[in-house]
Amino acid sequence: MSTTSNRGKPDAGPAQQPFTYPLRKEFVEPDWRRIPGFKDVTQAEWESSVWQRKHTVKNLRELKATLGALLPDDLAMSMELDQKERATMSILVPPQMLNTMNLEDLWQDPVRRYMLPALADRRTDWANHPRASRDSLHEADMWVVEGLTHRYPTKVLAEMLPTCPQYCGHCTRMDLVGNDVPQVAKHKFATGQKERYELMLDYLRRTPTVRDVVVSGGDIANLPIQALEPFVSALMDIPNIRDIRLASKGLMALPQHFLQDSVLQGLDRLAKKAVDRGVDLALHTHVNHAQQLTPLVGKAVRKLLDMGFRDVRNQGVLLRGVNDSSKALLDLCFTLLDHAKILPYYFYMCDMIPNSEHWRLSVAQAQKLQHDIMGYMPGFATPRIVCDVPFVGKRWIHQVAEYDRERGISYWTKNYRTSVEANDPEALDRKYEYFDPIDTLPESGQAWWREQPKAA
Repeated sequence: MSTTSNRGKPDAGPAQQPFTYPLRKEFVEPDWRRIPGFKDVTQAEWESSVWQRKHTVKNLRELKATLGALLPDDLAMSMELDQKERATMSILVPPQMLNTMNLEDLWQDPVRRYMLPALADRRTDWANHPRASRDSLHEADMWVVEGLTHRYPTKVLAEMLPTCPQYCGHCTRMDLVGNDVPQVAKHKFATGQKERYELMLDYLRRTPTVRDVVVSGGDIANLPIQALEPFVSALMDIPNIRDIRLASKGLMALPQHFLQDSVLQGLDRLAKKAVDRGVDLALHTHVNHAQQLTPLVGKAVRKLLDMGFRDVRNQGVLLRGVNDSSKALLDLCFTLLDHAKILPYYFYMCDMIPNSEHWRLSVAQAQKLQHDIMGYMPGFATPRIVCDVPFVGKRWIHQVAEYDRERGISYWTKNYRTSVEANDPEALDRKYEYFDPIDTLPESGQAWWREQPKAA
């Protein structure tokens, strides 16, 4: 009910809201000296990419040595069991990222929950959805040359390398990226790097329908600038390429890499060439929680924007126990905007890889989150929550064609053919399935799934 002032006009002013702005958390670099293994580290060392890579935690033994008594014994034991029995990625966490964790409660910390998974985090009744698969998006099926995925009519994905500065537990490219683990022997590129790059460029020169290239991996932060720069520069020499997006979670996890003189100089040359050629050059990063953003990340982003990058955009992933509330998403989005100058762009539903059910949300839960974050940010900075449907691609969460909530099966359509359906007359009429986590279904739906055979 509105109120009326003595002048007969309705009183106006800020209303009470479910989410409070401005943000209250101070934007500072956490003090790394609180970590026993880093207590004597100088600021110059901390801001060195070489030091960060040298001291990246690569296994549980190194994690124990770094954290000391801050790592609970029961958590360490659960993480050890997870590496032996469930993990699809090996441990790899840079000091920068470790420093953003809440070391007073590592069990509940959102960053730890997806970067350092513990067996106790995972589901025991439904560790895997029956339809989960290693290459959940079938990207390798759509390789036109090894490592070049042609999924959309005008866009391709160039997987430059199979390593990252950090390994995320929910990695959708767990089939290719990282070291072998007991559960997963990783796919290996059969073609040498230089030959693969030339084959990619040759395909793009022969395919004028492609205008947009995502340069990814793995992570381009692990590709020396001496290899990245000539490849991206060669892309700009292809007349039909108008958009180039560099993909790097390392911008957040290892901003020190992007603050090196040699990297800045190489990226600056690419930015200037992009302007000259009329090509839009952007960088996409991957931040899942507000506490992962620090002033060093903001400093690296400003360098990129100042040299002429069109945008730095964030593509996060919805993860249970990490960012599955509207408050967590809005905290992240406003921190991206206000402090790091990163544009909130997408939040993906977690893909259907093995052992990921404890992270995944249902389509209905994602739809509610999209509803609940609307209206707070400018329209251009309001992220879209998308479902990456196998053999389809990204679809806004409300674009579902049909949705059987009893069995947790959503059905999606598309308006283009992927490279594996070039001559399939039914591709545009088919309905493609996507599956909710089983524990989000009613008992009848769960019972139905128990009777289903697993996918081949």
